[in-house]
Amino acid sequence: MHEWALAEAIVAAASQIAKKEGLKKVKEVKIRVGELQGIEQEILEFALSQLRSEVLKNAEFNIEKAKAKMKCRACDHQWYFSKETLDASIAEAIHFVPEVAHTYIKCPKCGSPDFEVLEGRGVWLETIKGAK
Repeated sequence: MHEWALAEAIVAAASQIAKKEGLKKVKEVKIRVGELQGIEQEILEFALSQLRSEVLKNAEFNIEKAKAKMKCRACDHQWYFSKETLDASIAEAIHFVPEVAHTYIKCPKCGSPDFEVLEGRGVWLETIKGAK
């Protein structure tokens, strides 16, 4: 489960930033997760609650999803894509092998499968709030 590894990285990064900024207690960590990362939010939340460092002991983790924005390489059309529009078996295939997305997702304007993902991948620590 990559949610646990991701939670470990978030806790480590947030703890390191808190130390660098001289924070004794972190109150809130805002995390932005790309919709295409395939993260199970409930598992990530549970992992974060179990892996807290001392400085993050009472921190609230707020997870926000970043919408997937695509751009067609054929016609330059940009659109927001949602995995919820896919059949469950197709969504699962894309989750495990993201490269097959071009087989199932097409530009809504011209029908081309040649697109790039502009937004919706990655994980970011947006803000860390705490007390010195």
